[in-house]
Amino acid sequence: MKAIAINGSPRIGGNDSIALDEVTKILVEKGVEVKTYQVGNLPITGCSACLYCKKNGRCVKDDTVNVVAADFKDAAGLIVSSPVYYASANGTLLSFLQRLFYSASFEKRMKVGASIAVARRAGTVSTFEEINRFFTICQMPIVSSTYWNDVFGLRPGEAKEDLEGLATMRNLARNMYFLMKAIEDEKEPLPNIERTSTNFIR
Repeated sequence: MKAIAINGSPRIGGNDSIALDEVTKILVEKGVEVKTYQVGNLPITGCSACLYCKKNGRCVKDDTVNVVAADFKDAAGLIVSSPVYYASANGTLLSFLQRLFYSASFEKRMKVGASIAVARRAGTVSTFEEINRFFTICQMPIVSSTYWNDVFGLRPGEAKEDLEGLATMRNLARNMYFLMKAIEDEKEPLPNIERTSTNFIR
């Protein structure tokens, strides 16, 4: 099985990296191939609503979004980690996720999603929920752990001192593996779904 890890922090080797490493180590031990992308330090701009992707299956802005989308298509799971800025995810990460989920035309249903929020003190729960919304709109099962998927630390490396947070990450990885494996082993086809699109005008 394959999984993609997205680091939404602009700081290479920072506290988000520590949190993600705890997750990826367990997954790799269990035989999952994990590919990590650091996107928080990249010049990724938001969606321009050009609808190029609807005709071509990829974003018109040919950057890391399209690279990750190619890997995401074959992955069983996606892990997204973000630092907390004003009780929200990093703006660059949000631009990345909005373009990734909108432009990638392949089926994301039943791929497993896990979100991680890293903060000095507060805002982790709202950031955690913000990332999870990308998963729920695509019918992706969300992985939970023994606490909300939060790790705390301000200065580089301080996340190593959050023993409960790191344990939460390891349990998250174990639950993620279990869920990905269970879905992979399921012999039933995906259920048919009904699609109806409306707006408030008609």
